[in-house]
Amino acid sequence: MLKKLDKLIISGFIGPFIVTFFVSLFVLVMQFFWLYMDELIGKGLSIWMILQLLVYMSATLVPLALPLSILLSSIMTFGSLGENFELVAIKASGISLLRFMRPLFVCMIFISGLAFLFSNNIIPVANLKALSLLYDVRNSKPTLNIRPDQFNNEIQNYSIRVGSKDPDGHTIRDVIIYDHTDNLGNTKVILAKEGEMIPAADKLSLIFKLKDGWRYEENYEHGVHDPDLSQTRMHFTKWDKVFDLSSFKFTRTDEGMFKNAYQMMDIKQLAEQIDSIKHIKNKIIRNITTNLVTYISYNNSNSDGEQISKKIGSATHIEKKYDSTFLNYIPDSLKVSSLQAAINNVRNFKGLLDNSTIEKKIQNDNAIKYDVEWQRKFTLSFACILLFLVGAPLGAIIRKGGLGMPMVIAIIFFVTFHLINITGEKLSKSGSLTPFLGMWLSTFLLLPIAFLLIKAARNDSPVFSKETYLRAWKKINIFVLFSSKNKIID
Repeated sequence: MLKKLDKLIISGFIGPFIVTFFVSLFVLVMQFFWLYMDELIGKGLSIWMILQLLVYMSATLVPLALPLSILLSSIMTFGSLGENFELVAIKASGISLLRFMRPLFVCMIFISGLAFLFSNNIIPVANLKALSLLYDVRNSKPTLNIRPDQFNNEIQNYSIRVGSKDPDGHTIRDVIIYDHTDNLGNTKVILAKEGEMIPAADKLSLIFKLKDGWRYEENYEHGVHDPDLSQTRMHFTKWDKVFDLSSFKFTRTDEGMFKNAYQMMDIKQLAEQIDSIKHIKNKIIRNITTNLVTYISYNNSNSDGEQISKKIGSATHIEKKYDSTFLNYIPDSLKVSSLQAAINNVRNFKGLLDNSTIEKKIQNDNAIKYDVEWQRKFTLSFACILLFLVGAPLGAIIRKGGLGMPMVIAIIFFVTFHLINITGEKLSKSGSLTPFLGMWLSTFLLLPIAFLLIKAARNDSPVFSKETYLRAWKKINIFVLFSSKNKIID
């Protein structure tokens, strides 16, 4: 019987889990496209390029979609069983809620293991592909769009105005082209009554087949305009003007430029980076200690230090007083040079300390980023188990299936979990919390709530029962009414 129940609970969970996972992932991907819509439209991206970006971004959003789908499907599964009184029948037969949750808990351990492998091996590659592709898309030029009655300056060194365009999109009329290739202003102008705008087969150039026009060019000698020199004017019946569009071509940046970012590393690489940063920080401290000695002339072994030490040692004629300073032990002939040397040494040492402090802060920030990313690999896996421990007893308590009440409660708990997670991460990166405590903050706060919900579900607590709150409200109204009557009688 128990094996049949195990199959029942697993089969009832798989369907909602798959549906909610892909729905959540789709919503998150659409949110991404909504945020970057302005930077993607008008770039002339091919369908293949958009599909690539879609797949890569979908992989990077799995850490958000997976815990949400587990929470929602757990509430739906146990809520549906409670709504159909199947949980009541199972408990009446002597099977506890924990035993009933056991098969799904084993499945959650398996899913969390897959989530860890995905987070460690797939997500770094997906981040590399997605972020490098997004970088290229955001930095690429929009496709050339020449509109009627507007000057277009997108082609380098040219300003083009077309009076009108025929419906075919190629025939243009009243064309004005300012050629700025000489960087001397509007010295070259092309006018044409009509023409055709034809892109080359390789899309790397645009050909204007102009008809019945004039070319004007002011003559300059050595870059200086001479009023005595005449202006050149040439009429043409047909003339082809070719524009270079190679700068509009979509080019990919070398992915090696992004490989050293912490988002692109697995656990082994992150651990190596953290270890190397520790060595760098220790080296900075050793360098400060070593370089400090060179700025203390009295203890220095160079000629200036030896000379000052010898003079001070021979100055036995100076009377020692309690209020005397170190400067009193220096002969008058060396006071100026000693003070100047001390000032220079203090300035140099302050500069050394400032540079070392900045370098150490940079290394500390890098170490925190790598450590936060290292912790994230494990928090994703445990989040799957945690949200199942929250969702399963919640479903057993509310006893509602479908997408109504379970959806509302799941969103509330997931938003709470996500906000705590983001807050902990920001506190970690700011140095207010350690990376371990910051990244596991949501787990530490929600795990006790999960145990309380499990206890409430085992005791059939009416926490989310509408009738319970209605009865409590009626009792409050009766108490208020009774109290008011007693006051009137008194």
